[in-house]
Amino acid sequence: QYKAAFDDLMVGLRSGNNSQIRQGLQETAALQQQFGSEVLPGKAKLESELFYNRSHLFSWMMVPLLGCFVVFMGLFLWNLFRNQGAKFSFRNPIYSLAVAVYTLSFAGMITAYTLRWIASGRAPLSNGHESLLFISLAAALAGLIFELIFRLAAPGGLASFLTVLILGVSMLSVFDPAIGPLVPVLVSYWLNIHVTIITASYAFLGLSFMTGLLILILMIVRGLSKPASQDNLDQSIRTLDKINFWVLAVGLGTLTVGTLLGGVWANESWGRYWGWDPKETWSLVTILMAAIGMHFRYIPAMRGIWINSMWTWITFNSVIMTYFGVNYFLVGLHSYASGDAAKVPGWVHIFTAVMALLMLVSGLFNLSYRGKKVTS
Repeated sequence: QYKAAFDDLMVGLRSGNNSQIRQGLQETAALQQQFGSEVLPGKAKLESELFYNRSHLFSWMMVPLLGCFVVFMGLFLWNLFRNQGAKFSFRNPIYSLAVAVYTLSFAGMITAYTLRWIASGRAPLSNGHESLLFISLAAALAGLIFELIFRLAAPGGLASFLTVLILGVSMLSVFDPAIGPLVPVLVSYWLNIHVTIITASYAFLGLSFMTGLLILILMIVRGLSKPASQDNLDQSIRTLDKINFWVLAVGLGTLTVGTLLGGVWANESWGRYWGWDPKETWSLVTILMAAIGMHFRYIPAMRGIWINSMWTWITFNSVIMTYFGVNYFLVGLHSYASGDAAKVPGWVHIFTAVMALLMLVSGLFNLSYRGKKVTS
């Protein structure tokens, strides 16, 4: 039966006979329905995947998010020097429009993620591409939450840019966007619990780094500004440091909970809670780095906004190693790589050098400013 249907289809394709092609496809579909109906995807899955592939919603949402980044950061800088960094009111039409566009973009991302979930029949968390999509959702949510709480435009702007960066990375050729079956070890309800919590923490820690980066830049601007502008900058730096504290706290909390739940899943899958696997070890290192940064605020000799902001970069480096480095440079139960070390892109070294210079210059300005450090 199959051979007859296949022959009809191939003859139609060779001859260009559309009616014979249609007949071959109908015969093949009938055989699939007869012998494989239990594994055939349903109509909802097919339509969801087709619409997901045609719409490219994640790609299109990057455009308004980039616009939100520009508008939010422009509003932040304008408000910084004109209104002493006061909270925005939703009566401000430009600010309200930016928040509305940001929210709609976030809704578009949720729609795209839901379509992929329906198409795959599971939570899209099984590989690097899908986990990055979820991290981008968490980053957008983090920015929306802290923007609505503090209404300074900076959280929304930084989260917009971070979300676009994560989505851009997810679309690189090294990440396979195909929807495939889960490997056996991931066929567990723990996939939805452990992976969502721990990857969401990466988004909050990334936003913490972005906030710290903005603070370091403002410290340099403050050192170069006229005295009349320095008080406004000081106030904004302190407010951003307060925001950074709460973003870091959420990131540390979710990472800790996610790691502990990962131990429970490891016990169910591998018969032990902790085995010093590279991913487990680097998750612990990241927890310790974030915890150290939190505790600096309670140690008089280490208390200071500059060191708080500088440490977010160190913590974020640990996140990058936990997420990317373990998978592509180390071998373990969590690794996607086959053991061959990947090459570090050249831009990583350049960015590291730029960050080191930025921390040095901002630190010098901070120490020389009025003979004292700015403290939280």
